[in-house]
Amino acid sequence: MRHGSIPGAHGRVRPLTLLGDAALREQCREVTEFGPELAALVEDLFATMYAAQGVGLAANQVGVPLRVFVYDCPDDDDVRHLGHVVNPRLVETDGVVVRGPEGCLSLPGLEAGTERYDHAVIEGRTVTGEPVTVHGTGFFARCLQHEYDHVEGRVYADHLTGWRKRRLARQMKRASWHR
Repeated sequence: MRHGSIPGAHGRVRPLTLLGDAALREQCREVTEFGPELAALVEDLFATMYAAQGVGLAANQVGVPLRVFVYDCPDDDDVRHLGHVVNPRLVETDGVVVRGPEGCLSLPGLEAGTERYDHAVIEGRTVTGEPVTVHGTGFFARCLQHEYDHVEGRVYADHLTGWRKRRLARQMKRASWHR
């Protein structure tokens, strides 16, 4: 039997911000108020992430320009990592650089081989303001770097070069959601 609340169970699903919206390209603001509004945002992020069948979601992906993201993501050993980070800072990336398929809820239906480090460390705060450090390896490290990029105003497509970048650009132009 599960004890405690399921993340997102009390949240509402918000519309996703799609690539082309300026909100995805702006660096997000630091959170200064740790209270019920922030807790509600985190619940909404979880609800939206689960509804969209994602493994991570940043606040600007629902149009809120704050430095917050949530995740429910396995690592390469299929260990589940569940949590959130407020005011994240990417403090370490190291290990092998791995090119792997990467998608994004703000670029629905698309993915591209994107290079990421296989180890990442994020520091930040919890929704109550407590310090938190999150270590990720493998796929979970990719997730942490991806979500951190969002709060910095970047998307995975920014890491692409050459034919991968050109192919994704062509796919985006044909996508039904593209403006």
